[in-house]
Amino acid sequence: MSAQDLATRVVARMYDNDPFSRWLGIERVHVGPGTCTLRMTVSPTMLNGFGIAHGGISYSLADSCLAFASNAHGVQAVSVETSIAHTRPVKPGDVLTATATELERSTRFGRYDVRVTDADGRTVALFRGTVFRTGTPWFPDEPMNP
Repeated sequence: MSAQDLATRVVARMYDNDPFSRWLGIERVHVGPGTCTLRMTVSPTMLNGFGIAHGGISYSLADSCLAFASNAHGVQAVSVETSIAHTRPVKPGDVLTATATELERSTRFGRYDVRVTDADGRTVALFRGTVFRTGTPWFPDEPMNP
């Protein structure tokens, strides 16, 4: 199985068993080993008392992007530290896109940046995450090529 096929299978399994990401309306745009792009539309139910998207919305989108990108190598990974900077307000109807980039990966840890943009390509949030790679393969009964 190619690295791309493995990434696609892992993320499909994760997404199918992730009711929160599906509830948010997250759609998968692209996935590959160590990378992922997700998109979602902000609904009126996602707003805070200021009439803008609750910070947890862009955080959740970025966190899902981190999870899919870091697991796409075929080894289960869980976040151990994350942070986010919200750089511009998000309004209902805004279409957000999150793109994860792998900065470094060892057998035990990985670091990722996730940039969240609006439909005009303006950055609305910058997210950084560190994951612990458990060593447990997603498909233990199959040989891993990557």
